[in-house]
Amino acid sequence: MSFEQITPAQLQGLQQENAHCVLVDVRTDAEVANGKIANSEHIPLNLLPLRLSELDKSSATVFYCQIGGRSAQAAFFAASNGFADVYNMQGGIVAWRNAGLLTV
Repeated sequence: MSFEQITPAQLQGLQQENAHCVLVDVRTDAEVANGKIANSEHIPLNLLPLRLSELDKSSATVFYCQIGGRSAQAAFFAASNGFADVYNMQGGIVAWRNAGLLTV
């Protein structure tokens, strides 16, 4: 019942290695309106308990938020509910942008 911390660079590597990697943005609608990582699914943290069944437990699942706190909660919740390959992106979208990576 645990998850791994991952950096934006490690996330890029994971996405290249694993075509089935699922990226989940747990920020609010207002935060997402300012940009998100391409090909990420948006499930606000408060709705995750209701929508977790939409995600594939067998896929690598990476959660991110603004700076990494809410996504750590989401990763813990997913790991506690049977997800085996779970990651939290440290630093969230702020770290992603600080690494010079693009948002849509």
